[in-house]
Amino acid sequence: MDFPALIFLSSLVSAEVLAQRTFLWQEVGSSSCVRCCGDSEKPVLNPTKSRVKQYILYPAPKFQPQIDMTILKGEKGEYGGAGQTGISGKDGEPGPHGLSGEKGQKGQRGPSGNSCKNQYAAFSVARRKSLHSTEYFQPVIFDTVFVNLYEHFNMFSGIFYCYIPGIYFFNLNVHTWNLKETYLHIMKNSQEVAILYAQPSDRSIMQSQSIMLDLQDKDEVWVRMYKRERENAIYNDDTDVYIIFNGHLIRPATE
Repeated sequence: MDFPALIFLSSLVSAEVLAQRTFLWQEVGSSSCVRCCGDSEKPVLNPTKSRVKQYILYPAPKFQPQIDMTILKGEKGEYGGAGQTGISGKDGEPGPHGLSGEKGQKGQRGPSGNSCKNQYAAFSVARRKSLHSTEYFQPVIFDTVFVNLYEHFNMFSGIFYCYIPGIYFFNLNVHTWNLKETYLHIMKNSQEVAILYAQPSDRSIMQSQSIMLDLQDKDEVWVRMYKRERENAIYNDDTDVYIIFNGHLIRPATE
């Protein structure tokens, strides 16, 4: 095949392959037609005057879009109101124990504390002789000591003196006399705070009275007989002990 035929065929192939692309026409040579012949025919060639159309591929220009964000972005709006609090979720499972931290530095020495001092007060005294009231008011004097811690109970006056303010417990036990009245007061200073009483009876009995008192420094606690129209008495013999007066500190005020 001669040269013009080859150019024409190559142009057809290029056109089919590049049909989906951008291309332009360009004429090559003369504008006269070229006749394609078979192998048995010899075409008349005139290359100087022949003219062939050819597909020439030109790449399409690429366009990269650019958007100016300052044009599309609006102004910042105001903060919206706070929404409602949501429902609390379920408590999670406890996490694993963390690692032990480093030992801290030794702290500063604290101020000196008060010296440790235990405070006690207690007494237990008795009377081994019977007693008849001869006066309207008559203190009961005791003659036997079981316990008298720090000598706070005065055996001569029959009075317990408070040297440690706090809460105290007191107890009085007596034995009545047949057919005689028994009337006694537990006194705090000059005021009666408890009464022990028994009516006259043909049988003697044991009577008891207890009380708790909040005492201040130098308060006094003692037992007093109270005589009315009837004879007042308490009984005791030489062998047994029936008349007993007890007291002890339960809690000091400074604790």
